Amino acid sequence: MNERPRIRAEEPGDIAAIDTVTVAAFRHAPHADHTEQFIVRALRDAGQLTVSLVAEQGGAIVGHVAVSPVTISDGAEGWFGLGPISVLPAMQGRGIGAALMNHALDALRALGAGGCVLLGDPAYYARFGFKPVPTLVLPGVPPEYFQAITFGSSFPSGEVAYHEAFEATA
Repeated sequence: MNERPRIRAEEPGDIAAIDTVTVAAFRHAPHADHTEQFIVRALRDAGQLTVSLVAEQGGAIVGHVAVSPVTISDGAEGWFGLGPISVLPAMQGRGIGAALMNHALDALRALGAGGCVLLGDPAYYARFGFKPVPTLVLPGVPPEYFQAITFGSSFPSGEVAYHEAFEATA
């Protein structure tokens, strides 16, 4: 399958497939707590999925990315957290995750967002412009793994908090 994935907004009929992709993507991830599918569901139920995109290939959903608002203690507005991002293990390494990332960032820019944060591997996310920012802190997380990209000229400064849906365990 060399066709490029079609990236589109989540639709109501996609929810079960998104759960399946998310579970599969994080099943063997070393730093996962295996609640990612519950987080996506809780964000959706709380109306906090600002951007929810799926990658469709061969008529099946093979990837998903969730983007939700975050708060920053300095009061900065228009900032979002990207994640979880999921690609079926058999489809990884084919550019699907990159396509989801680029579409999600484009969607945030179109919304006039100030910027985006994420928790992940710096070696992977640097290619999209993410970098550790010493003035942005996610408590309890090694600073090199908490990264940000600004769509403006500067970064806010403070403690970042994700929506309470990130505490979902079922």
